[in-house]
Amino acid sequence: MTDWRQDVPVLGSVELPPDPHALDALGRNHSLETALADLVDNSVDAGASNVLIRFIQHHARLIGLYVVDDGRGMTPGSIDTALTLGGRRDYRATDLGRFGVGLKAASFSQAASLTVLSRATGNDAVGRRWLHGENRDGFHCDIVPGDFAAAELDRPWPFSTSPSGTVIRWDRVSGFPASDDPQQVGVFLARTMDHLRGHLGLMFHRILAQGKLRLTVDVEDVDHGVGIPADVEPINPFGYRNAPDGWPKTLTAAVDGTLLTIQCHIWPRRSNAVEYRLPGGAEQRQGLYFYRRDRLLHAGGWEGIHAPDKKLQLARAAIDIDGDFAGLFTMNPEKSRVTAGAGFALAVGAARAEDGTTIADYLRAAEATWGVSNQRSTAQRRPVTPPGRGINPRVCREIVDELPQLNSEPLNIIWAKFDNDDLFQIDRDDMTLLLNRRYRAALLGGRRGGLNDAPLVKALMFLLMENVFQGAHLGARDKDNIDLWQEILTTAAKAELSSFRAQS
Repeated sequence: MTDWRQDVPVLGSVELPPDPHALDALGRNHSLETALADLVDNSVDAGASNVLIRFIQHHARLIGLYVVDDGRGMTPGSIDTALTLGGRRDYRATDLGRFGVGLKAASFSQAASLTVLSRATGNDAVGRRWLHGENRDGFHCDIVPGDFAAAELDRPWPFSTSPSGTVIRWDRVSGFPASDDPQQVGVFLARTMDHLRGHLGLMFHRILAQGKLRLTVDVEDVDHGVGIPADVEPINPFGYRNAPDGWPKTLTAAVDGTLLTIQCHIWPRRSNAVEYRLPGGAEQRQGLYFYRRDRLLHAGGWEGIHAPDKKLQLARAAIDIDGDFAGLFTMNPEKSRVTAGAGFALAVGAARAEDGTTIADYLRAAEATWGVSNQRSTAQRRPVTPPGRGINPRVCREIVDELPQLNSEPLNIIWAKFDNDDLFQIDRDDMTLLLNRRYRAALLGGRRGGLNDAPLVKALMFLLMENVFQGAHLGARDKDNIDLWQEILTTAAKAELSSFRAQS
């Protein structure tokens, strides 16, 4: 017999508070998009109808970010719970929050200073601030004066935060460019806002489509005011038309007394729609889409059901994990991924539709649909000059995907200074269609421009005129068409300019 003992003796207990440097590990798996989505979750849980994400710019440099909502707000007591690391309020069954670290993890993943300012109905405004990375010997949170909290809440937001609402403020944001070059910052803002709207539009597409929430992104230049707001539009990954016959189908399986439901969809064909392409590309987005309380948590991947396959990129299946599936799923704290447990693949394999369809039948049908749709030929479409500089990359991709390309130099479309009122000039030697800079502000509606601006105007000009850049010389018919287009389009541009000046 050995000296092993079953019971471990103890002499008492000692309290071991976490080291303040534990904050350094928070949010390591967050991107800017997932961090802001986590804050939007809090706004939704607070019953907000409106949420604003605002970038703050001063002397061209990005210096901060706000997330503002008109939800229930927080009292002096509840704000301390919200700012406590691991603080667990009483979560309702419909809440998106779950772990008690979302606000802190999301914020500290992006910013060194987190300020929370809030007001609940019938209460004074309150504020707290965490500074991340400071030399501290404990978890001390700064108290923000009530008058400053009220002033921030009462700023001219596009909606009222009275009688209740919350402002989250990030300062010293790590991911912002350390530059005051307007062009560099402008490019960063354009790309970041585009990615952000795409991510939030996908993750909250059900909630946005139901009209429960309006989500807006804008930029405030401290020197010049607030720019034009951009609404986040829902991006439904199942937003196809004319589904293949018999689809979608719902497969179900009982898991420990709870019904697992899998809504199996097949896109009718490869599509250029944003709902099909999605951030990262359609091929990476095949597979399973996990939802909790109508919030998309996880978009794509097969979780052990099948290996990724180009021929399955039309297959997407939705699973709602609102119920208790006895540990079948695990959601990470960032709410950006769901991991299926060992029993998941077995449960899916046992799932059946009313007509007996299995998951294997579904995958075969999706592969067959891909095979048929992939036979669609563009042979009857006239080859075009490849698109080049000045045309939005997304527009270029659509042109390349939909139209055969000639083996020639690409066609560039750029703005230039003209000494007359013509809308355009043709430079066949440089393969460039020049647009008159005089009309730029009017055609952009006063927005700031960039190299790839005015995508609609440039796409229309490309489709109309790319053929005049083909061949060794212009024929009589081409010259007549150019004169006709110049007269009509220049007249339209002048009318647009007059209207713009009248409204300015």
